[in-house]
Amino acid sequence: MRRKEKAIADQTIIDTILHDSEICRIALIDGLDPYIVPLNYGYQDNIIYMHSAPEGRKIKLLKEHSRVCFEIEYKAEISGKDEPCSWTTKYRSVIGYGNIEIVSDTEIKKKGLDIIMSKYGYNGSGEYNEGSLSRMVLLKLTIETITGKQSGDW
Repeated sequence: MRRKEKAIADQTIIDTILHDSEICRIALIDGLDPYIVPLNYGYQDNIIYMHSAPEGRKIKLLKEHSRVCFEIEYKAEISGKDEPCSWTTKYRSVIGYGNIEIVSDTEIKKKGLDIIMSKYGYNGSGEYNEGSLSRMVLLKLTIETITGKQSGDW
């Protein structure tokens, strides 16, 4: 990281970003082109869980290259000033790398969906429709490396 003073070294802050942010973006390899996808997610024990249809561009690319880069942004604010070049952004974010496993096992899917659903506020019983479960896959991203960065007065 070029601006060392912006690095987040506190794992508690990185965990807050992982738990409390709304969207995870995963970057995939598509030949010579990058491909990025925003997804809802859940996080627990160094794993990011996302759900997906079992087909489509994202799944095709993951079957070819399971390695991904991900980004999660936490509460960004733009701060305007009178001079155009004096504007700043207050933010916290993480960027990391890992491999995604496409999970079709029903019990693991339920566990991952429980983590995702509770993240967004669901407090129900966790009873899933078996038909819906059979029509989706769970993406299990195991984090290998992660760095955090922030700007502004936190």
